[in-house]
Amino acid sequence: MIFRIGQDSPVYGPFYSILFYSILYGTCCCFIEFASGSRFDFDHYGLVPRRSSPRQADLILTAGTVTMKMAPSLVRLYEQMPESKYVIAMGACSITGGMFSTDSYSTVRGVDKLIPVDVYLPGCPPKPEAVIDALTKLRKKISREIVEDRTLSQKRNRCFTTSHKLYVRRSTHTGTYEQELLYQSPSTLDISSETFFKSKSPVSSYKLVN
Repeated sequence: MIFRIGQDSPVYGPFYSILFYSILYGTCCCFIEFASGSRFDFDHYGLVPRRSSPRQADLILTAGTVTMKMAPSLVRLYEQMPESKYVIAMGACSITGGMFSTDSYSTVRGVDKLIPVDVYLPGCPPKPEAVIDALTKLRKKISREIVEDRTLSQKRNRCFTTSHKLYVRRSTHTGTYEQELLYQSPSTLDISSETFFKSKSPVSSYKLVN
């Protein structure tokens, strides 16, 4: 771990000069792009090695769609990572929810609703070269980082409701995450078949009756 002294600021850092000990949180889609990674030297740009435990990682790279049910597990992983920790959101689904963000009741519209994101990597999917560029940008960002700014920006938990409204709360670091605010699917046993679906139009999709 290295501390850098700036001319106009107090002690910078801490930041890692080369390596990111990463954990990959991939669900589908963009995460498959890592299958092409063997042709590219990710290790040379600092993405080594992959850690099986979040307690040994300082970078989490999210890729693919995150649903309401999966949201607590992502936040739990982030809370278990030691400081300093960083996040790269890879692909349209991780950044905005992608094609599922318009009328889906079960999709998170961006992982930044849950955890602080340091670098956004757009694309559907991004190319491996774009992943390398994101790692380079993150290293430059860390090298210019001030301890006070980092403390103010990430020491909070985030949560959202079924209407996708964002709330900021104090972090508890308990490993659980406001699960009562997440979407709870209704039991089909409590809804009659006549009222379970209703058609918006002869050609449109069905919507759930609340």
